[in-house]
Amino acid sequence: MITLNNIKKTYNKGTVSAVQNINFSVNKGEIFGLIGPDGAGKTTLFRILTTLLLADEGTATVNGFDVVKDYGKIRDCVGYMPGKFSLYQDLTIEENLNFFATVFGTTIRENYHLIKDIYVQIEPFKNRRAGKLSGGMKQKLALCCALIHKPVVLFLDEPTTGVDVVSRKEFWEMLKRLKAQGITILVSTAYMDEAKLCDRIALIQKGKILSIETPEKIVESFPVKLFAIRGGKAYKLLEDMRAFNGTDSCFAFGDALHVTFKNDENNTVLQYLDSKGHIGVSIETITPTVEDCFIRLLKK
Repeated sequence: MITLNNIKKTYNKGTVSAVQNINFSVNKGEIFGLIGPDGAGKTTLFRILTTLLLADEGTATVNGFDVVKDYGKIRDCVGYMPGKFSLYQDLTIEENLNFFATVFGTTIRENYHLIKDIYVQIEPFKNRRAGKLSGGMKQKLALCCALIHKPVVLFLDEPTTGVDVVSRKEFWEMLKRLKAQGITILVSTAYMDEAKLCDRIALIQKGKILSIETPEKIVESFPVKLFAIRGGKAYKLLEDMRAFNGTDSCFAFGDALHVTFKNDENNTVLQYLDSKGHIGVSIETITPTVEDCFIRLLKK
């Protein structure tokens, strides 16, 4: 449903590289995640695929249509939810939805089955202006507007940024239901915990793809043992672990340090930390997360 071949884009007359030689494809009915921090190139790719921006090099297709030659056909068959809320703030929920349905030559009644599960949650507030909605309600309205013309491909650019945890969970449940209806979804996020909710993910940083696989296989590919170390004086513990000769990598992760070692020198780490004045330190082997894999790929 989506293909990108050697896509390259630069800004400021070629001095700033946004994306470099991007290659991947998305299968029909798949939830494919672009995972990476701000500035990684996710939004640039979305704008190229939704025909809002021309790539400097390479080719791309959506639903079999070329993003340059067939831009009109692509705009008719895709839904796009940009990262920034872009609906009309002065219009009500119902007015925004009616407007977007009219633009695409349809009606709310005709495609209500597509948005019903989402719309019923905001329908009690249908006469409230969009600018007065909470983050979660804006998110649901934007998704309804992106779906009202029955797209076959849905582009969601960091849709859960700035919303609460409950709204994030509800949103991903909505995406699963849309996938069950056969809609192909390309979603980007900076939240690593959302990666495991995708069928496949592409880890992206500084315009380059670091890895493409299922979340499970990316975690399984972590090549060494990972340890969680906990103790008091968190910052001093971090500094001392990074100064330890046997440490390969060490990063703060919640209330713990995630650490890998060069060899089997983890056997002496507790003695080392004791010599540095740390008391009550614990160390345990843990299963890596997607974020651990991402950090290791960045280091490489």
